[in-house]
Amino acid sequence: MVKKSVSILQIAATYAGTVVGAGFASGQSIMQFFTVYGTWGTVGILISTFLFMWIGTKMMVLAHRIQAFSYQELNTYLFGSVFGKVANAATFAILFGMTSVMLSGAGSIFEEQLGLPYQWGIVISIVLCYLVMTRDMQGILAVNSVVVPLMLCFMLLIALQVLGGNGAAPSIGWRNTPWSDLMWLIRPFAYAALNFAFVQAVMVPLGSEVQDESALKWGGFWGGVALGFMLLISHWAMNSKMPEIAAFDIPMAEIIRDLGGAVHILFLLVIYGEIFTTIIGNVFGIARQIQSLFVLPTKGLVLAILLGSFLISQIGYTPLLSYLYPLFGYLGMILLLFLAFKRMPGP
Repeated sequence: MVKKSVSILQIAATYAGTVVGAGFASGQSIMQFFTVYGTWGTVGILISTFLFMWIGTKMMVLAHRIQAFSYQELNTYLFGSVFGKVANAATFAILFGMTSVMLSGAGSIFEEQLGLPYQWGIVISIVLCYLVMTRDMQGILAVNSVVVPLMLCFMLLIALQVLGGNGAAPSIGWRNTPWSDLMWLIRPFAYAALNFAFVQAVMVPLGSEVQDESALKWGGFWGGVALGFMLLISHWAMNSKMPEIAAFDIPMAEIIRDLGGAVHILFLLVIYGEIFTTIIGNVFGIARQIQSLFVLPTKGLVLAILLGSFLISQIGYTPLLSYLYPLFGYLGMILLLFLAFKRMPGP
């Protein structure tokens, strides 16, 4: 029973950690997908949370039942042999682009928050990623098991600050978006789809490797709950500081500044840790797909993927995130629809 509980927590932490990357942990993607819509952004977060709990769990269980080595097998199962190749190419592009965004996010933390060179953050992340990837899936599980609980603790601190200790929900009304502006309704589906497009990289192999299907179901459920909690707290906190924080690459770090210098530095380490978990997850998924097609050594392949992402990351964090996140989100909605309506094979 204890072993199963540990397995559930590891799965939940890995699921949440894969989603909570540069855009989520920094607050940048939450601001663009939800906070700019004020009250309706809160409703959008509730929709996204439900999707994370339902579709994310279904993805892992489906991968478990078809024993998918990588997301390539999952996409082939969902879309068929012909369109599956198109889906795999799109997923590959999304993962590669997202890895570049993550690296640029690491550079932004060093530059904007620590006053250090942008390139330091990128190069250090590449070196650490290379070292962790030598341990394959166990390295990913270990990193997420540490970083995600720390992120949840910081979210609790932010929740106490936002609520002001009086137990009242914060007022959400920075931007009074009218009901007729239906972008607020499309955004939660696009946000969930964006994340499902790249969590495949880790959650599909994890689903096939975990032997206990019920652990996958509970891990997906609690991972979705954790994501919803962190989304809501981040949204409420940023809304209370809008529009002053809108110009920052790492808006959540500006929220944390109010808690003191030491806490601010610790939070930056946690944000960096979340960025790092997404980098290693994406690189793992890209390497898995390439190795399912060609026989290539893992270390050399990982290094080549990281160097390619390094070149794209030079564009900058906010420009990459602003253009790639919405684009990848709408592409991922196709995956979301097929995943939602595909009948599950028998256990």
